Amino acid sequence: MLRSFLQILLRLLLLGTVTILIFLGLDISTSKRAIAAITRLESVPGEIIYRSQLKLEDKSGHIWQVILWKQIYTGHPSTVNLRLVGFPGSAELIHPQPLRITKATGEVLIAPDVFLDSAPAPTIGQYNFQDILPNLPVESLLLSIPLPGEKFINISVPPSVVKEWQTVLKD
Repeated sequence: MLRSFLQILLRLLLLGTVTILIFLGLDISTSKRAIAAITRLESVPGEIIYRSQLKLEDKSGHIWQVILWKQIYTGHPSTVNLRLVGFPGSAELIHPQPLRITKATGEVLIAPDVFLDSAPAPTIGQYNFQDILPNLPVESLLLSIPLPGEKFINISVPPSVVKEWQTVLKD
């Protein structure tokens, strides 16, 4: 009797442990999604900014804030820029160095560095996306930030983020 009670208790404990592990696994897999939202800002009269802002992880596990925005001044052509901001522990970026954007097909696009001499902080890069964004299909991309010695910081961008960036371009 005691033995059958212990077997039932062990099976319930095992079932509970497996259930907890399954739920933890589901939580981990969904936390990798990039969630962003487009905001519209009007800081001064005649200037409108549409912005997409989110955090993505590079291949080394460092977190980067990724901000794409379109800036519109009345009477002037709009500009589109992508800013990458590394959190503490990220590598220092060198300027001016272009950003490489690799499509799923392997085609590489080059975005010019906006900071010609130096950035506001050593872990910030900003790139002109005016001519790049219209040529990006809604698919996974790889952003490659150049470092000294032919090394790169690689950040994967999911299709949902590219789709949101396309929406910023249309606004």
